[in-house]
Amino acid sequence: GSDVRGSETFASRLAGGMEAAAAAHCSLRVQRLLLDPKFEGYKLSLEPLACYQVPLDSPVAEIRLRDEQYTLEHMRAFGMYNYLQLDSWHQDNVYYVDQLGRVMNLSVTLDTALKKPREVFRLPADLTACDNRLCASMHFASSTWVTLSDGTGRLYLIRTGKRGEGTCEKWEILFNEEFGSPFAIVHSVSFTKANSHSIGVLLLRVEKDKQDVHGSGFHVSLEWVTIRKAAKEGVQEYEVSKRHVLQGKSVPHYAAIEPSGDGLMVISYKPFAFIKQNCENKHEESEKGKEREKKKEPLYYWQQSEDDLTVTFCLPEEFTKEDIQVHFSPDSISVALQDPLLPILEGTLYSSIDHESSTWIIKENNSLEISLIKKEEGCMWPELIVGDSQGELITDPAQSEAIAERLMHLTSEEMNPDPTKENPPCNAQELEECDVFLEDSTSLCRFDGNTLKITHVVNLGSNQYLFSTVVDPKEMPCFCLRHDVDALLWQPRPDRQDMWEHVSTFNALGYVQASKQDKKFMACAPNHSYSALCECLRRVFIYRQPTPLSTILYNRKEGRQVGQVAKQLVATLETHDPVLGFQATNERLFVLTAKILFIIKVSTEN
Repeated sequence: GSDVRGSETFASRLAGGMEAAAAAHCSLRVQRLLLDPKFEGYKLSLEPLACYQVPLDSPVAEIRLRDEQYTLEHMRAFGMYNYLQLDSWHQDNVYYVDQLGRVMNLSVTLDTALKKPREVFRLPADLTACDNRLCASMHFASSTWVTLSDGTGRLYLIRTGKRGEGTCEKWEILFNEEFGSPFAIVHSVSFTKANSHSIGVLLLRVEKDKQDVHGSGFHVSLEWVTIRKAAKEGVQEYEVSKRHVLQGKSVPHYAAIEPSGDGLMVISYKPFAFIKQNCENKHEESEKGKEREKKKEPLYYWQQSEDDLTVTFCLPEEFTKEDIQVHFSPDSISVALQDPLLPILEGTLYSSIDHESSTWIIKENNSLEISLIKKEEGCMWPELIVGDSQGELITDPAQSEAIAERLMHLTSEEMNPDPTKENPPCNAQELEECDVFLEDSTSLCRFDGNTLKITHVVNLGSNQYLFSTVVDPKEMPCFCLRHDVDALLWQPRPDRQDMWEHVSTFNALGYVQASKQDKKFMACAPNHSYSALCECLRRVFIYRQPTPLSTILYNRKEGRQVGQVAKQLVATLETHDPVLGFQATNERLFVLTAKILFIIKVSTEN
């Protein structure tokens, strides 16, 4: 459970390299008290799980991937889509869209008195006419608002009134507009700004990219749309007030708008950046072009050893010794060519030099070579002049070799090349397959809604993303990351100094899920009482948090009493259809297949 450090290397690779470099590099702070170093693993429990089946009138509107949707990103965005939506504002309330274009709802209060799913809304357009459509998607922005997409590129904003059991809800369309190519809704929020009600919504697309010749030929875009209530000639209407597009090369694991509508958080394997509108773009490009021109040739090159530094300038041919003026002081340097009042380089040195022993000379190859003697021997300088980026450091091969030699024990091919030295090497063969991650540079970024720049970056490194869940619908969704063998649940807190709070731990879940080859969805109870994962077909695994035992249990091996035990339960569904949707509430698990909605009673309290 070590901290995840924000890393500079990621920022330098970000599309907006300079902008990310300016972002605060944060780390996720693990709450030691929420970790259980004595966790002994899960005990398989054979207690029967009550499982109820609700047959569907019309099958779920599953949309299979087409031949041209062949990339991994299409699979992640739409092939692994969760067709079952949980309404976190009202307990045990789930929704799906069926093949007749109806939004169907099932609200559970008593498992023994299950009703049939009921229609709450019918999509107005004929969906079969659109041949490139995606699956319909929806998100519950608040207890009375829903954002809905029919998969053809049209966005509906719907006021539902109170939802849930016993209410006769009427879904009323208050905004309905075409937004170009088809998309899936990822997240939405309802907020009030300057006394006017707004809805923020995130739309996900995987689009063809003609410029991407060497990659998959596609890019991923996230469109952030804000729809605001506006008074037009006395009539209250909703209209689009903002549209911004982020682009990246991988489908984000997590993307959510802050409750205030002021910012956006994205977890993705490859970086995302906002796309500028055309006129801004051209201006930026020309600026970048100029910068590149400047960057082509460094003003000077420098090298260092443990006791001195050498700085080299290339000179135009006509220069003589008289044209050059170099001034040394104990902690600064100034170099002027021709005009002594306009030095081409001056500033504070990174550390002190022996200015009286430092010299300069013009070499035969028409270069000016300055030798500086370090005051502190052995101290390696990361830069020559504080804050100056006009030079380029050249590392001496022999020196690099010496450094590599010193670090050799960390990366050796052999098991332990020099056993007398401590620090045995890390040996990749000792790692199990499930410990090796492809996603070595996944990052969590927070974007500001006004400047559209990244304000915070966390490099998640090997902290593999597992799933997200809503603990409190008024807050942003939590995300669950693997930390060593455990899985840690993080609650974003955009209004706090520490933006991400470690709220719960699922012991050993990081390790357990890695061995499940066929897993399709993961979830956990909003009150963290259990976590669950389901495979593509039939099997559902439930991992309960450790609970105190009512009987005394001894660990025979160690001859001591065991105070609590964590149970693992397995449910096998009576179906051969693949799982299309999966949601967890405190008491129940909902598993959706094309023709049946299964309800597994997990909570044993009542």
